Amino acid sequence: MTDDQTTTSPAADSEAPGPDTPDAAHLRPEGVDDATVEAVGKLSEALEVVEQARVFLYCFHRLSGKADLNLGEAVELLRKAGHTEQADRLDREIVGRNVIEGRWTFQIIEDYDDTYYGAFREAERAVREDLVAGRKHLFESEMKEDRRTPGARHHESRPEQGV
Repeated sequence: MTDDQTTTSPAADSEAPGPDTPDAAHLRPEGVDDATVEAVGKLSEALEVVEQARVFLYCFHRLSGKADLNLGEAVELLRKAGHTEQADRLDREIVGRNVIEGRWTFQIIEDYDDTYYGAFREAERAVREDLVAGRKHLFESEMKEDRRTPGARHHESRPEQGV
């Protein structure tokens, strides 16, 4: 089959899919070709990477905050141990310091969300709405149908089967 051909996934033409097919939300809309499903799937994959990057930003945020709190404890311990010069220098120069020019980590996350993450999510949603009736994970759903063994336990198409 070429990229410009249209395929119909199992039960895409019927109102109620059979018991061993994906639910309607994971069926390719009529008239959508393979190339479109692949392209929208790649776009959603890109969004998943952006989501993961955002998680790493939150990890960075948490670790940087924890480091600053630990540093504050170290400063107090240095003071108690009589090392006030070192404690004062750390307190003045490092405790509460911006991680990049003018910003703490929460501000980096806010800028990322407002400038990139939100726009990317909206763009991905808009493309799905325009091209595949807003349906999510069509590429993966079709991959699942291709790879699973119909009728076998733990290869069910939907959760309600075999429960």
